[in-house]
Amino acid sequence: MPFQPAHPIPYGRQHITDEDIQVVAETLRSDFLTQGPKVLEFEEKFAAYIGAQHAVAVSNGTAALHLCALALGVQPGQRVITTPITFAASANCVRYCGGEVHFADIDPATALIDLRLVRKLLESHPKGYFHGLIPVDFAGLPVDLEEARKLADEFGLWIIEDACHSPGGFFQDSTGQRQRCGNGQLADLAIFSFHPVKHIATGEGGMITTNRPDLYEKLLLLRSHGITKDPAKMHRHDGGWYMEMQTLGYNYRISDILTALGISQLGRAEAGLARRRQLAARYDQAFAKVAAIRLLATTPGNAYHLYVLQVEDRKGLYDFLRTRQIFAQVHYIPVHTMPYYQQLGWQQGDFPHAEAYYDHCLSIPMFPALTDDEQQYVIDCILEFVA
Repeated sequence: MPFQPAHPIPYGRQHITDEDIQVVAETLRSDFLTQGPKVLEFEEKFAAYIGAQHAVAVSNGTAALHLCALALGVQPGQRVITTPITFAASANCVRYCGGEVHFADIDPATALIDLRLVRKLLESHPKGYFHGLIPVDFAGLPVDLEEARKLADEFGLWIIEDACHSPGGFFQDSTGQRQRCGNGQLADLAIFSFHPVKHIATGEGGMITTNRPDLYEKLLLLRSHGITKDPAKMHRHDGGWYMEMQTLGYNYRISDILTALGISQLGRAEAGLARRRQLAARYDQAFAKVAAIRLLATTPGNAYHLYVLQVEDRKGLYDFLRTRQIFAQVHYIPVHTMPYYQQLGWQQGDFPHAEAYYDHCLSIPMFPALTDDEQQYVIDCILEFVA
């Protein structure tokens, strides 16, 4: 009898174990539900995993982006470059601060921001016109941050690496050294998300990593209302209850409950990454020689948050898979085509590579708990459609 899935197969899914549940239950029975020791423990363990000097845990990935923009001093009139193929938050964080978002088209081979086009954009304006660059490790494939850093140094830019798709990923620099995504060696700041479909799930949650102590201190202050309780940093000290609001900050904290789950999930991060790469290799083998399917270029350091196909009849395949209980997704609708950004002057046709990619892309199931039988079922259904 042909295999039939016991439940719908989504493009991504969290994996919660009994151990995860146990550590969360232990935190619920502890003295701290928020602002307690689990937050710092998660930060220290995540920083060690990524290879960065500092980590700041926050309420979600969008909060992480906003805090990065604030810490770097984005303000009205400043201009920042990012990719149109990303979740809107990668651009919105600049708008939150009143800055202007500019886009550079993608490389059709990878769907990553094309750094050659970034250079052309930078060279078409006087130095100092642009202030920052937000490259995105799309689908888990790392951006060449060594090349991005050269551009940043040449044109006076800061870099926020949006590494939401790439914890554990890496690229190889010109010396042959592996540079892990978010390790702080080349970007000023990097951000991660712990949404349920990501590598590490806390429900909602995010992290910022950096090797810059000045930015780390700013982030800690901005994360919690701009308030400090550290006597060494206060203008005066009235007693043990005293605290000072020293700047306009936000409540972007994360709870001990969520970070306890994150610590447990982090312990399985490498195993999950290995499974993602195993699944990707099997998809590659199934689809690489199918003329009707185009695959994105990859590298050994790909963290495979997503596995993306490009086909001529994307909507047809999307609808067909749903009839077979396979729930694929599209990543992403180009940001510059969203009504909000069109009101700012961007329009259809501005970035043809991004728009062509969007017309044909589909993210198929990619998560560590996907079984071999389920994956083969997905493969068979896709091949049936394109045939």
